[in-house]
Amino acid sequence: MKLSLLCLPFAGAGASAFRPWRDHEAESFEIVPVQLPGREELFIEDPYTSLAEAATGTAERILKASGDGPYALLGHSFGALLAHETTQLLRSKGLPLPHRLIVSGAAAPWLPRPHIGVHTLSDAQLAARTSKLVGYDHEALHDPELRELVIPALRADMGINEAPPTAESARPLPVPISALRGVDDELVTRDESAQWAEATTASFELIDVPGEHMHFSDNWPKLWSTIDELILRAR
Repeated sequence: MKLSLLCLPFAGAGASAFRPWRDHEAESFEIVPVQLPGREELFIEDPYTSLAEAATGTAERILKASGDGPYALLGHSFGALLAHETTQLLRSKGLPLPHRLIVSGAAAPWLPRPHIGVHTLSDAQLAARTSKLVGYDHEALHDPELRELVIPALRADMGINEAPPTAESARPLPVPISALRGVDDELVTRDESAQWAEATTASFELIDVPGEHMHFSDNWPKLWSTIDELILRAR
């Protein structure tokens, strides 16, 4: 049985960020993008506004998507923070844990959050600063009508990302962690990625991949093969 790789997107993004991956076969896993409320087909739903709320809702979505089969979690940037906090919640409730946590483009969750107060900016200001903040310039942010659909989820995610770390954030998980970082990432340093080693009592590896902060969208076929290799090796 292939492992289900459940993917959580970066701030403001939806499951479509990972859907191109579903057109390609991997030996060890199959892609299962996880849609969060407030975006794409779920745009009429209110986005999560706290990390606790987001972890609770995401845990429900993950368990439903994985069924009774083995699964791993992959999160990029904000998605990495959410994947980690959701795994903490699953552990506290005695629910099935992922076989592996893959955190991409993210500092360890207990480190200070940069850009405090960004989520309080006006829509226009937040849209203008998004590319500098997350290394990604969504075309919808330049269209006033489309921006109204994108901004609420982006603002909510940035607010969650800016919140102080919880006490639970520093408690090591009994789950192997792989941290992926673009070698040219100017938002997350290598040391900040390496500190994920303290988030697990199991194995840890830091993997350098080509690209900047949004390396997974710049060269996802390379990332795809990297993930396939590490899951095969682990299993």
